Amino acid sequence: MNIKEQINNLREELIQHNYNYYVLDNATISDYDFDIKLKQLKRLEDTHPEFYDANSPTLRVGGAITKNFNSLTHDYRMYSLSNSYSKEDLEDWETRIKKLVDGEIAYTCELKYDGASISLTYENGKLLRAVTRGDGYHGDDVTTNIKTINSIPLVLKGTYPNRFDIRGEIVLPFKGFNKMNKERISEGEKPYRNPRNTASGSLKLQDSSEVAKRPLDCLLYHIIGERLPINTQFESLEKAREWGFKVPSIAKVANSISEVIEFVDYWDEHRNELPYETDGVVIKVNNLFQQEELGYTAKAPRWAIAYKFKAEKASTVLKEIIYQVGRTGAITPVANLKPVALAGTIVKRASLHNADQIEKFDIRVDDIVFVEKGGEIIPKIVGVDLEKRTKNSSPTAYITHCPKCNTKLQRQEGDAKHFCPNTDRCPPQIIGRIQHYISRKAMDIDGLGSETVSLLVENGLIQNYADLYELTVSDILPLDRMAEKSAINLIAGVEASKNIPFERVLFAIGIRYVGETVAKKLSKHYKSINGLASASEQELINVDEIGDVIAKSVVDFFSLFENNDIINRLKSYGVQLEISEKELSNQTNKLEGNTFVISGIFIKVSRNELKQLIEQNGGKVSSSISKKTNFVIAGDKMGPSKRTKAEDIGIAIITEDDFLLMIS
Repeated sequence: MNIKEQINNLREELIQHNYNYYVLDNATISDYDFDIKLKQLKRLEDTHPEFYDANSPTLRVGGAITKNFNSLTHDYRMYSLSNSYSKEDLEDWETRIKKLVDGEIAYTCELKYDGASISLTYENGKLLRAVTRGDGYHGDDVTTNIKTINSIPLVLKGTYPNRFDIRGEIVLPFKGFNKMNKERISEGEKPYRNPRNTASGSLKLQDSSEVAKRPLDCLLYHIIGERLPINTQFESLEKAREWGFKVPSIAKVANSISEVIEFVDYWDEHRNELPYETDGVVIKVNNLFQQEELGYTAKAPRWAIAYKFKAEKASTVLKEIIYQVGRTGAITPVANLKPVALAGTIVKRASLHNADQIEKFDIRVDDIVFVEKGGEIIPKIVGVDLEKRTKNSSPTAYITHCPKCNTKLQRQEGDAKHFCPNTDRCPPQIIGRIQHYISRKAMDIDGLGSETVSLLVENGLIQNYADLYELTVSDILPLDRMAEKSAINLIAGVEASKNIPFERVLFAIGIRYVGETVAKKLSKHYKSINGLASASEQELINVDEIGDVIAKSVVDFFSLFENNDIINRLKSYGVQLEISEKELSNQTNKLEGNTFVISGIFIKVSRNELKQLIEQNGGKVSSSISKKTNFVIAGDKMGPSKRTKAEDIGIAIITEDDFLLMIS
């Protein structure tokens, strides 16, 4: 046997032993014998570097140093899940989806593990990259650290698609977490607070050999890709196991919401018996074709919902109410609390939302309040222990003036929040707008973080986001903790932001109520900042899905001299304030004024490609048939009730060939 064969045989043997131990929990070799074989392989690889393989078992131990984690774009967006907190919520969800799809609906029920979300991409059976969730569109490349987790296969088994993504949670089992904390305490260090935060923090450690020391695990639950050989969610879990992934066996197909509720009730009672943290159950429509029919909202899939177990609650003393000022001038009251342990963390603050919320619960300083983690993430006050209220207690008087600039607050009719109208001179608003501008979903400026923005404003170097483009390295160097390399990176990041596409620039400039989705819609309709700036309220309202409130906000923004001055400066610096020629070349108005519903399975183009083609040519995609629908693009296995409804209303039903002819 030659050297190459020896190396390959050892790799295959060690990969199988690793799978048996970490995925199947069925060791077939002693730790000693495994280590001997691993050292033997390492010696052979060191003396024969020509046979290097990035997926060798010897690289599991880590050792690479990552100073900066590169941002990568997800091939498929990582959506959030809609949450439910009652059985009525689940029943309402079922009612909604039954209106949108044909046939019987079955559900896959899976436990919702509380860890750090990860997306793994495999190509030709090998791990290509591992990316954190990030903002759902972009995440950090943590491939080097992920390779140290033994339950993640570097090379797949069996027959698998050429390329696909698989999503899951990086978790820290209670057993490993407790062992880590015992070691930390024995060394005189503070213990970690909870497994979830520790797992998440581990992914961003710079030294991968340190990550390898942590007993992290990875539980997979969702496969996504083009034309996958899978028909149901439950089948995808079984396929993932066949390919070598660690997939929790606690999953069940339910044929009704009553069966779903039985699953929820059982695990709500028995969740403390599990080896991992879990905070609920995820319910998914099992049939992948029905999932495609249901599609997505702007934030979440319609075909899935998370049932959250009842949140943990604690009581503590409300020591003080402070008031924070946001980038739009919105005032948010915050409760400073006597620190209390809650759901694995120490809670010191909780949101009070607005004046109405304070009045509703009659919340006062020195009260004993009940604190809950909303969705077990954001602490909130849900009540007051009135029996323990002191006799000299007095009602909370909501502030009348801005806590930062002393401007009298305003509150518009129908708005729950108070606002500071001093937009140009109120420091938190100035800083907040610039922080929003540089954020990842907006201009995504490398080398510039929130703290640096505050530092630049406080030192008088910038007053708005247009000022960023006039900064020089010599301006920045005198600032605290600013080395020359950091200053150079910051300026380079600002320069690179000039290539960010118009729709993200429009979101970045911070027009109130213009979020990511609205910015995309407005940029596609008006194609330039000039076109948008000259639009009237009525013209804006005529744009699909733009209402009175957004229209007024846009007109108000461009009516101010200060805003127009900033926009003109951005133009002069070369920021993209119109759709590029390349984007325009891909867009037409051929389908303008037409709404399409896509139903069925397609051969020449995928459903996602059809949606993109419709939008690129000025059309609109809808998930349900109504009198506003102009065309239904029908593929194989189109739902019979959709076809009947379209025929009854008199909507044209076309094939994918008919559609492609329309845009050719």
